[in-house]
Amino acid sequence: MISRIFGCALGAGCAAGLTLAFLQAVFTAPIILQAEIYETAAASGLFQQAAASANDVGVWLVHDGEAHGGAGDAGGVLGALSGDWAPADGAERTFHTSLTSVLIGFGFALLLLSAMLLSGRKIDPSSGLLWGLGGFAAVALAPSLGLAPELPGSAAADLSGRQAWWIATAIATAAGLRLATAGGPSLVKLAGVALIVAPHVAGAPQPHEYTSTAPAELAGQFAAASLVCAAVFWAVLGSGLGYLWQRRGGFA
Repeated sequence: MISRIFGCALGAGCAAGLTLAFLQAVFTAPIILQAEIYETAAASGLFQQAAASANDVGVWLVHDGEAHGGAGDAGGVLGALSGDWAPADGAERTFHTSLTSVLIGFGFALLLLSAMLLSGRKIDPSSGLLWGLGGFAAVALAPSLGLAPELPGSAAADLSGRQAWWIATAIATAAGLRLATAGGPSLVKLAGVALIVAPHVAGAPQPHEYTSTAPAELAGQFAAASLVCAAVFWAVLGSGLGYLWQRRGGFA
């Protein structure tokens, strides 16, 4: 049984992860690259302004006995200050993104299949698709109402606060959908709806001011593309789990 669960999760997770990686390479990655150009240009401009102000009062950035200034040095200094490793653009970046997508697909496949098995309902491609759409609503759609997918250079609230709200929203939405769609008293269904709405009534953490280095049109395009990619990912994941479980003679 355990091997069957892991086998189905691995197969569906890889299929969904590779599908997501392809969609990201075609639709969202080019938008991110454009946003990074705006972000780098804005950071470079701020650095040049600071360097010019420092020069006005006789302050120099010195390295190995030589003074540095001007646009040509801005990128190198910014890179040195960041100190964070990142994969190079092109094949290396695509590989790491694809690998991450497959790992995410496998992890979500295990969670989704576990929920499907615990429900005790029949598992097939049709029911799996519905479960996948529920996963999309809980993990992507509902959280995006408070925290839309963000481009590099966008203003954002504290990371820990956003993570806590995202997790609470995903759990509340999943539980709410389960209660609202389960056969039972109307009071239970109302409780499910209340769970879905509660995180949005509380509100997601927001930045003190809204600023972005990328144009608003680019941010809107990215948010829409991200949600479409997520919807396809969850549809492939859910239906793939249903197909593989039925094909392997699952008991539910």
